[in-house]
Amino acid sequence: MSVYPFKVKTIDGKEIALSEYQGKALLIVNVASHCGFTPQYAGLESLYKKYKDRGFAVLGFPCNQFGAQEPGNEAEIKSFCDLNFGVTFPLFAKIDVNGANADPLYKYLTTDKPGVLGTEAIKWNFTKFLIDPKGEPVKRYASTAKPEDLEKDVESVMRG
Repeated sequence: MSVYPFKVKTIDGKEIALSEYQGKALLIVNVASHCGFTPQYAGLESLYKKYKDRGFAVLGFPCNQFGAQEPGNEAEIKSFCDLNFGVTFPLFAKIDVNGANADPLYKYLTTDKPGVLGTEAIKWNFTKFLIDPKGEPVKRYASTAKPEDLEKDVESVMRG
């Protein structure tokens, strides 16, 4: 199994298949605009810019399930990310990452790469999943993991 069979909606409402990213290493992140970890947008953008031409992408999935820290609609989220952090990496429509209405992509990711003590649930905003170029999840990172600290893992996965 890989992430490639999943379809997701872009922040502009277009449905795309993650197979469009086939052959690239990915960092899939649930993001929020009003969180203590929101400054990580800058690090995610920096990581994206540094490696995007070498087969890497950051995919941001806004989520309002943690302290209602992503209350805006897609247009507001996109504007916030652009104005405050100059985000150019792909952003997607707001989703749930936990519970009965969790997006199928996140159901797969959390089952394949459970967190601490085997818990599948996402604990907070900015949980990250590193995906190899075959579309397979390699590692899960807690919210506290800074994007700049993931560079070695990103490089390793890109090399195969």
